Amino acid sequence: MDVKAKLALLRERMAATGTDLMALGPGPNMEWVVGFHTHPDERPCLLMVTQDRAGFLMPALNAADARARSEIPMWTWADADGPDAALQEALGALRATTARRVAVDESMRADFALLVLAALPQARPALAADSLGELRMRKDEAEREELRRNAAIADAAMQAVWAAIRPSMTETEIAAVAVGVFKDHGAAPLFTIVGTGANGAYPHHHTGETVVKEGDVIVIDIGARKGAFSSDITRMALVGEPPADYARVHAVVEEAVQAALAAARPGVRAREVDRAARDVITRAGYGEFFVHRTGHGMGLEGHEPPYITESSETVLESGMVFSIEPGIYIPGRFGIRLEDIVILTEDGPEILSRLPRDAVLVR
Repeated sequence: MDVKAKLALLRERMAATGTDLMALGPGPNMEWVVGFHTHPDERPCLLMVTQDRAGFLMPALNAADARARSEIPMWTWADADGPDAALQEALGALRATTARRVAVDESMRADFALLVLAALPQARPALAADSLGELRMRKDEAEREELRRNAAIADAAMQAVWAAIRPSMTETEIAAVAVGVFKDHGAAPLFTIVGTGANGAYPHHHTGETVVKEGDVIVIDIGARKGAFSSDITRMALVGEPPADYARVHAVVEEAVQAALAAARPGVRAREVDRAARDVITRAGYGEFFVHRTGHGMGLEGHEPPYITESSETVLESGMVFSIEPGIYIPGRFGIRLEDIVILTEDGPEILSRLPRDAVLVR
């Protein structure tokens, strides 16, 4: 979609929520609307959208670059003057000075939001997620294809990691293999969680200098960004013979993945998908060790709506993209997480990874 089409959709949602003005800071929300965002520093920069107009409050430092990317009017301000006068001029030109409901970007700096709200003391504040969030959850075909390309790069990185793992390597050395593959494909690494042995029982373990040894179970969670979108995948590796109960626990997590995939259909509430996975793990006796949600949305941000949680009332729709990633984490022993990113279609989830979820045995 071009900028005009996105602004039209945004205005439809703003009308439905009674929003008179939306103010977006540099970040994913601004990028979704106009295709870019300016350098996110302490200088107030805002994209402001009303029902019939749009404009930027723009630091003079960034104005030339922004004008080369957008035809939307700009009200600029210099460091010597500050943004207040330019903001008042912009609000007047946008006919927003009497706005009653103002949605501010929940991901922008608090001082940017306060600047807008202070200029409109009569306004009732809201969050951009009420309007823009719903639009970002549904990906168009071009966005889906970019997510598929990123998933293929992550698959290559995971396969390289599996091939490289040996006893005596550190977690950091294993992570470096994934980083190298991502860079070779022109992708910027975002995270490399490698948790070996008992470290795998920490879902967000900080990859460190722990040395891999025989009998270790290794959780590998990696992702990188190429273009506007990114990847996220978690798989398992076994170094030699795993603990005696490993196979059973892995089978339970795989069954939970399958249950969540089966439950994920357009019209189903996100909590029902979480419940499908959670029930499998609870029935198997590991409920206390499943300590996080079943999934999160993926798009311009690695974590965004829809969130697949026990309490989410979000109704899933075709075109939404999210992770399915149940896990079991046994303190002091090992953890298992199996994660796939899926695109929801009318027929159910399309899994982006082409890799099996079986643990890879390293000898």
